Amino acid sequence: SRALQLADRGYVMESGLITLQGPGRQLLADPKVRSAYLGE
Repeated sequence: SRALQLADRGYVMESGLITLQGPGRQLLADPKVRSAYLGE
């Protein structure tokens, strides 16, 4: 989560494909990202 707080832009890849992209803080606020990748 620290990296997303600092990142200007983030990308989420699943099976080699970019499935989400956007500002780091926007991805950090996304419930799907938090659940799947941050263990929340």
